[in-house]
Amino acid sequence: MEADLPICVAALYKFTALEHCASARAPLASLCCGLGVKGTLLLANEGINGTIAGSDAAIGEVLEHVRRLVGAENLEVKFSRAQEQPFHRMKVRLKREIVTMGQPDIDPRLGTGRYVEPADWNDLIQTPGTILIDTRNDYEVEVGTFQGAINPGTTTFREFPDWFRTERERLLKDGVAPKVAMFCTGGIRCEKATAFLRAEGVDDVYHLQGGILKYLESVPAQDSLWQGECFVFDERVTVGHGLEVGSYALCRACRWPLSEADRQSAHYEEGVSCAACYESRTDEQRARYRERHRQECLAAERGEVHVGAALPSSRNREG
Repeated sequence: MEADLPICVAALYKFTALEHCASARAPLASLCCGLGVKGTLLLANEGINGTIAGSDAAIGEVLEHVRRLVGAENLEVKFSRAQEQPFHRMKVRLKREIVTMGQPDIDPRLGTGRYVEPADWNDLIQTPGTILIDTRNDYEVEVGTFQGAINPGTTTFREFPDWFRTERERLLKDGVAPKVAMFCTGGIRCEKATAFLRAEGVDDVYHLQGGILKYLESVPAQDSLWQGECFVFDERVTVGHGLEVGSYALCRACRWPLSEADRQSAHYEEGVSCAACYESRTDEQRARYRERHRQECLAAERGEVHVGAALPSSRNREG
């Protein structure tokens, strides 16, 4: 049972004026490290975003600090649990945006789409004429998505505005303004994506409150319209219904999520390569990856984390 797992994982974000984020970085990092909390938190003038993991008491203390930092009780937080610490280290980083869209005039604090609770999501996306858009990236959509969702095929969230502007005429046929429903992992990307669509003149826009994670947590599997698993930015790699740890692994060379079938490929070697990256890597690179993996295994046998341990993603933390 997930409730019996010892590690608390908290995915959080808040769009809020955080002009003092530079001075807030060191105290927040010190608190997390002192409590044994690990993960990544991003601070920017527009707010905070990230995922952290630790004991229940430690996570509670960090969240109280964050709530004081952002001056709001209504911090968006989604909890799950893990058998082992899903992060190798603690990082608190200063960024220009807490989720990078590259549209400086888009401010979710000034207005977003309409929130839809997970319990009401199925009715919305099954309404005839509703356009359902997955705002996540290609490697995430590969793992799972909602039935009937449009895949923009983006490799980063920064590409989403150009994709929409290119596809707008096709999506909004004959100038008719349909309902547009969008979703992402935890909700933060849809805050910006729906704000962007509204700025583009699309008014009837909705997004899934709490994201896929909240949906998988609260909607029974037998009623779910979700297909597959959900990629997460930590060592769990994916989660399924009830937020139970999924079946995917991660290629440590290219960071692509790998299904059980993917791991049967002749080009798959744990810690070294997979079918997606084998042809783009040299023998010298694979030799380095192989040695890194060997050192990680030796460290694990000693109950340690190797200093060069590869994190689940070299991409910016998104949600």
